[in-house]
Amino acid sequence: MNAATANLLEQAKEGDSEALARLVAENTGLVRSVALRFTGRGVDYEDLCQIGHIGMIKAIRNFDVARGNAFSTYAVPLIIGEIKRFLRDDGEIKISREIKRKAAIIMAAREKYIAANSAEPTVSELAALCSFSEEETVECIAACSPTVSLYAQDDEELSIEDRLGDDLTPDINEKIALKQAIERLPKEEREIIVLRYFKSLTQTEVGRVLGMTQVTVSRREQKALNLLKNALK
Repeated sequence: MNAATANLLEQAKEGDSEALARLVAENTGLVRSVALRFTGRGVDYEDLCQIGHIGMIKAIRNFDVARGNAFSTYAVPLIIGEIKRFLRDDGEIKISREIKRKAAIIMAAREKYIAANSAEPTVSELAALCSFSEEETVECIAACSPTVSLYAQDDEELSIEDRLGDDLTPDINEKIALKQAIERLPKEEREIIVLRYFKSLTQTEVGRVLGMTQVTVSRREQKALNLLKNALK
């Protein structure tokens, strides 16, 4: 940690509001990157960032410079804890215990199927394995997993469905397959798809969040879309 940051931390702990504001601004990227992990859970990304900043402020006020630890290492668990607490206590999506129980059964059956067959099961196969209806299976997967909006409009008025082609996502089974394909994307490509089509950010805004240029975001977005098209053929 450089001397300037250490000095700001000491000033912030002593009640200097300007030092606190500077530290929060300097660490906004860290908060946003942590908040990104919790997108798709029924809470707006910017709201998650605001909650994450509460954790950041707590970290600033409680960090002990004398210990010699990296501030980011100390701050991240506090940011995560604050967001998780919000999602648990105040999140918009409330899931019943019965749906959670069924979802756990479905996920266990899915893992067992993949281990035995080296392939993803279809919704009908999962339903049969768990003795649930296909409707129940889809409901539980959708309720307990981060989902991607297939119809959210971006700044160019194109949804991910528009990008991939209507013929690739005509019914619920294909929509589940698309969700699974997105989850299998490389980490950065997955984040770009979520931010672009689930959170409706522009490529420039995505670049700010992920620390990339607009050109890099554009290139990786196209790569991700091509991977999804191939996975859904």
